Amino acid sequence: MFQLDLKSRKSIYEQVMDNLKELIISGVLKEGEKLPSVRELSHSLTVNPNTVQKAYRELERQGYIYIVSGLGTFVSEKSQIQRDTARIEAIKGELKNCIKELHYLGLTDQEAKTLVFGIFKEGSDRK
Repeated sequence: MFQLDLKSRKSIYEQVMDNLKELIISGVLKEGEKLPSVRELSHSLTVNPNTVQKAYRELERQGYIYIVSGLGTFVSEKSQIQRDTARIEAIKGELKNCIKELHYLGLTDQEAKTLVFGIFKEGSDRK
C-alpha cells in the first residue's frame, strides 16, 4: 500500500494518516471502499496495531473514513470531511511562498495565474 520513513521527524501514525489521506485525495481509494483492518495494515507495515488504530481514529474524527462495527473501515464521502481551518491557513501560506518563488523565477502574474489555474483544473477533472 505505502512505505513509512523510519528516519522521518513525523510520527508513524502521522505518516500512516498522511499516506491514507493522499490515497483518498488522489482517488486511489474510492468513496465507500473498504480499508484493511487494523490488524492487516499493522502487519503489512510491521507497526504496532495501536499505531494504526490511532491513525484510523483521527481520520475518522476528520471525516475521511468511517467505521462500521463488525463490517470494517470505509472511505467516507467527500462531503463528510470536516474543514480544517488551521490546515487551510498552512496551505495558503505554502501557496503564497510558491507564488513568490514563481515570480522570482521570472514568471509574470498572468503566467503564474495560468499555471495555478491549470493545476486547479487538472485536480477538478479527476472528480
